[in-house]
Amino acid sequence: MPSAKKRKGYSARDLREVRDNPEWTAEDFAKAKPFAEVFPELAASIRKGRGPNKAPTKKLVSLRLSGQVIEAYKAGGPGWQSRIDADLRRINKIK
Repeated sequence: MPSAKKRKGYSARDLREVRDNPEWTAEDFAKAKPFAEVFPELAASIRKGRGPNKAPTKKLVSLRLSGQVIEAYKAGGPGWQSRIDADLRRINKIK
């Protein structure tokens, strides 16, 4: 029974299909256009993202923490940033 799990990377077939693609020259690069210029609708759809929060409850900050702290929280799996927030709230007795 074949695995339902998708494989990552390129197959031999993929590589065969592009192996005769010549390496780009300086002239090729000079003629190249930006992705957004060639496919503006697709570029716009990719850039959309999540959009602004209706009622932002958190603020973006830059914070330097030791590697050990980061690794300890990341080892707990997804949500490590929220766990740091919860721990800081608990330590500072913030509801």
